[in-house]
Amino acid sequence: MKTLSRTSLMLLLLAFHHICYSQVPILNSYPSAAATIFLDFDGHRVAGTSWNWTGPFNCAGAGLDNAQITEVFHRVAEDYRPFNINITTDSTKFLAAPLKQRMRVIITTTSSWYGSTAGGVAFIESFTWGDDNPCFIFSALFGYNIKKIAEAASHEAGHTLGLFHQAKYDASCNIVTEYNTGQGTGEIGWAPIMGAGYYQNFTLWNNGPNSMGCASLQNDLEVITSSFNGFGYRVDDHGSNFAAATTPGFSANQFNVTGVIERNTDQDYFRFTMPANSRFQLDAVPYNVGAGNAGSDLDMQVTLYDQSQVPLSIYNPGALLNSVADTLLNAGTYYLKVEGKGNLYAPSYASLGSYSLQASIDGAGIPLPLHSLELRGAQNGDKHQLSWTIQADEKIDQQFVEVSMDGHTFAPLASTAADDRSYIYKPETNSLRQYRLNVTFDDGHRYYSNTVSIRGSNDAMRPKLAGNLIHANTIYMSSPGNYNFSVIDLNGREIARGLLVNGLNQVEVNRMTTGIYLVRFSGNDQQWTDKLVRQ
Repeated sequence: MKTLSRTSLMLLLLAFHHICYSQVPILNSYPSAAATIFLDFDGHRVAGTSWNWTGPFNCAGAGLDNAQITEVFHRVAEDYRPFNINITTDSTKFLAAPLKQRMRVIITTTSSWYGSTAGGVAFIESFTWGDDNPCFIFSALFGYNIKKIAEAASHEAGHTLGLFHQAKYDASCNIVTEYNTGQGTGEIGWAPIMGAGYYQNFTLWNNGPNSMGCASLQNDLEVITSSFNGFGYRVDDHGSNFAAATTPGFSANQFNVTGVIERNTDQDYFRFTMPANSRFQLDAVPYNVGAGNAGSDLDMQVTLYDQSQVPLSIYNPGALLNSVADTLLNAGTYYLKVEGKGNLYAPSYASLGSYSLQASIDGAGIPLPLHSLELRGAQNGDKHQLSWTIQADEKIDQQFVEVSMDGHTFAPLASTAADDRSYIYKPETNSLRQYRLNVTFDDGHRYYSNTVSIRGSNDAMRPKLAGNLIHANTIYMSSPGNYNFSVIDLNGREIARGLLVNGLNQVEVNRMTTGIYLVRFSGNDQQWTDKLVRQ
């Protein structure tokens, strides 16, 4: 009887063990890849590794439910989306991977064995050691915060691939912090994955000084895809020029297509045909796990071209990672180009990841009363000044200037006369605002203009460019005092730095070629970034 009872108990324990393991959802980001990072959520016995200085120990599970596990997986998978590597929750995928191309990331509540309050720990370059030394994320020490756990998982896995911390230094090369916390706020607030990305939405791989010194620049993408790790980038999934453009199929006047921007030189082209004069709407969205494009790694820019490959419009809202197009097109062939870009806070260096395009044609075959509707905007002292052009066959019945504080929800700001083509006002606050024009014609059709963004006027007492278009290598910057500056190209490389003094400063930068650059100013615990065009 005792034997039977023990046998029954053992069977029950085994059954319970199997149930616990089966509860973890089986997820794979790129199952065809050989290289593998295994996110282990359900506990593991650690033995025979470099961590076992006092003998084997058991790690409990992560303490997360299936929805939380899935979100962690998707956040980490998106960080590694450009590469030829599979992020998985399936232990069989891990065990089938090459011994020197795999890493187990144990996400556990068990941390006392390490004797530290660190949220995670890993051995540098251990991905290729071939002895299954894992790395660890201590979920309880993060208060089971999903964003923080996911950031730590990508960060510690990055260590195993050979990455050190992305650090922050002052103008005199003194270290400010070993963990670069980034800059900015909102959807485009940025930080390096190998810094501290817990408090910013837009966390990316980076090319900057690491913790070994301010002159020790770490190109994260080059390290990850090096021959040392044995895997590179994914194969490009869409054509990179007009001739090779992907042609998505329309169904019920709609098409949906997905893609990945794998490299900072990648451009995905799509070709579509408008069967008649119609309204074309496009929702271009980077992969995300929630509101505000949470978990995205791609700041999308979409360019619309006509059949002669002449650009018609560029869609890239400054404070958002997604883009929206709503325009009127004549019958004919058109092209879309999707690429990753930088923004006010983040360089374009590692603006990489997956996206979806959802397009629709509304009112196919209906003659268009509107030929052109274009809105422009600029800062004019402490006021926001808007102007627009309208070319239409029908008479304007009414037009409204609309404003948005978040780039998603617009509200009427002012009603203007049908003949008005400008509007100026002083905002109540200095926050970033987006504007569009809502026009209704006497035939009842309503149309929206493009969206423009205007930043507040609270930057009067800060360093800034005296002009953002130059034709030589001389940059003029005005400054209200002593501030640091750095000039950064769109690959994230710093090509100049220095100290500004009060008044107009003339700076010579010898390594500039034609293109767009970022100029970052810092001082008094504040930072600002301006864009510069070198022609």
